[in-house]
Amino acid sequence: MQPNYLPLLQHLKAHYQTGITKDYVFRKNQLELLKAAILANEQELYAALQADLKKSKEEAWVTEMGMLIAEINHALRHLKQWMKPKKAGTNLANLPSVSKVYAEPWGVVLIISPWNYPVQLLLSPLVGAIAAGNVAVVKPSEFAAATANVLQKIIDATFPQNYICCVQGDGAQVVPALLQAFTFDYIFYTGSTAVGKIIYKMAAENLVPVTLELGGKSPCVVDKDASIAVAAKRIAVTKFSNCGQMCVAPDYILVHASIYDAFVQEMKKVILQFFGDDAANNADYGKMMNEKQWNRVVGYLQQGTVLAGGAFQKENLFIAPTLLAVSDLNAAVMKEEIFGPVLPILSFSSPAEVESIVSANPNPLAFYIFTQSQKNGEYWIQKIPSGGACINNASWHLTNPDLPFGGRGNSGLGAYHGQYSFDTFSHQKAVMQTPVWFDPAIKYPPFKGKLKLFKWLIR
Repeated sequence: MQPNYLPLLQHLKAHYQTGITKDYVFRKNQLELLKAAILANEQELYAALQADLKKSKEEAWVTEMGMLIAEINHALRHLKQWMKPKKAGTNLANLPSVSKVYAEPWGVVLIISPWNYPVQLLLSPLVGAIAAGNVAVVKPSEFAAATANVLQKIIDATFPQNYICCVQGDGAQVVPALLQAFTFDYIFYTGSTAVGKIIYKMAAENLVPVTLELGGKSPCVVDKDASIAVAAKRIAVTKFSNCGQMCVAPDYILVHASIYDAFVQEMKKVILQFFGDDAANNADYGKMMNEKQWNRVVGYLQQGTVLAGGAFQKENLFIAPTLLAVSDLNAAVMKEEIFGPVLPILSFSSPAEVESIVSANPNPLAFYIFTQSQKNGEYWIQKIPSGGACINNASWHLTNPDLPFGGRGNSGLGAYHGQYSFDTFSHQKAVMQTPVWFDPAIKYPPFKGKLKLFKWLIR
């Protein structure tokens, strides 16, 4: 039986309505408290991430805590500027009024995170929510249970429950219960497209605005003029990080036929260099989250020819970094988001082939093109619609807080990171201030005979 969330949510709303969360000093202090709490619990978070996902301390810092600390530092540096009303132009019909845009917090927001980056994907949106002046309910993933428990401890010890509240449990039960008990002012969800659609539908019942950070099949094109050595390293480090359980990992590679064999050989060399000949016992290589995910990804190995890797061990949820030659474009491995360490590699001879393959799974979260031609890179960026993209890189665009991160279509709705997080968790309120000393009669009835003047003013 689910607990009654209504009293808790009403306390959050009442606390928000006091106005305390809108104050600059308050927001700044809360961000500093969050930063201090993360650093104070760094070792516990390392241990939890090792237990849940076999993440090394180095990987955990780069992709989880370090990235989060950088996000907080960026917000602290820019918060005062973000909060200032932004001057806007004023058209002729409204002169001499002054126009501004105010960033107004939404109010009570709900943040729902997935299991693959359980620290960063829960707390990074929270940075934006705090910076924008909201109160929040955060729901960590129950599948990363060890990390969720540490996050619960951190939040409970750092913030009053009527300001930031952590709710745990089965997401399929907890989230609907929360949304049925209370009308949130904003919902931020990171996870699968299937669940995102369900949350979007529930939010629509009460016209609640949402951000959906979803996934999809992010393609990677390695063109004939690419630096093969650089492309192989940059693709492999992203694809096999967190055992491939990354929403922006290259989901499949399209390699120009003229360099296909050379590229495959270079990828084999890089995988051996990164993880050795026994990846199962390599401290820098993770594991699948659970048996369900392991079973799903192992199933893909039968849908092509293994070029490298292919080993797996159920007892420790291990799947080796695997390269897979795929010829059947209708196979599940080419239809579903892989979210694991299996990387299909296909060849192409013309741009039309690439466009045809990518169009089967349109609007990916990310698109990657490796080429040494600026013109060619620009061609592909313009040609393939995607949430974000890199030229001669993979996934690192999301580490730049000055860039928006988000999808389009099936890969998501809305964006965050840096000021984009602040903007996401703020309503952009238009405000016009008009002086009383200038009050021309033309604005008031009777209007007969004023049409010519109206046409001059409003055009």
